[in-house]
Amino acid sequence: MDPRRALAGHAPDVAVLLLGATVTSTAGGERVALRLTEVEAYGGVGEDPGSHAHRGRTTRNAAMFGPPGHAYVYFTYGMHWCLNVVTEDAGQAGAVLLRAGEVVAGLDVARDRRPAAARDRDLARGPARLAAALAVTGVLDGIDLLATDGPLALSLPTVPASDVVVTARTGVGGAGASTSWRFHLDGEPTVSPYRPARPRRLPASGSG
Repeated sequence: MDPRRALAGHAPDVAVLLLGATVTSTAGGERVALRLTEVEAYGGVGEDPGSHAHRGRTTRNAAMFGPPGHAYVYFTYGMHWCLNVVTEDAGQAGAVLLRAGEVVAGLDVARDRRPAAARDRDLARGPARLAAALAVTGVLDGIDLLATDGPLALSLPTVPASDVVVTARTGVGGAGASTSWRFHLDGEPTVSPYRPARPRRLPASGSG
C-alpha cells in the first residue's frame, strides 16, 4: 500500500495504522528510532472540540491542514514540543498525536537527551518525552515524514496491530473529553498512564 494514501483519511482510522510504526530521527545530528506504542487522534474544523483545528485554521495549526504524511509540531505549556502525523488531504484538518514509543535504536543518545528518565521505558513515554528523545522542535513543523532524506522519517508497519486498546483521550477536557480516540498496544510498558483533564481553577475574585 502507498504510505501517503494510507495516511490520508479520518484521523482515528489512521491512528490505528500508526501503532507499531517506526519513527527515525537524525535531528540534532544523531540517529534515534522508536516504535510507536500509543497515539491519539484529533479531528477537523467543527468536528472535534478537543482539536487545535476545531475553530479553523491559524498560523499555529496551519500544518494540520494537510497534506497527509507531514508533521504538525506544536509548543505546549511554554516548555514542551509535541509531534503529530497529519492526516486528510490538503485543505482539511486532521492529525494523530504520537504519545509514546519504545526506543529501538540510538538508546544512548535518547538517554542523553532524557537524563531524567529513571528507566528506558520512560524515555519516550508521553508526547513531550517522545519529542525530546527524537530532538523534535518547531523547526520540523510541516516537514514531509515520508521523504527519504529528511530529518524525520516514518515507516508504517507491514502488518497492522491486532492487540489495540481504545480509550478516551488523556488530558482532554470539555466537550471532547469522552471521545474514544486514544489507541495503544496492549501490555506495552512504554504506554503512558491515562490521566483525565485537570479542571481549570479560576482566579479568586477580589473584594472591594
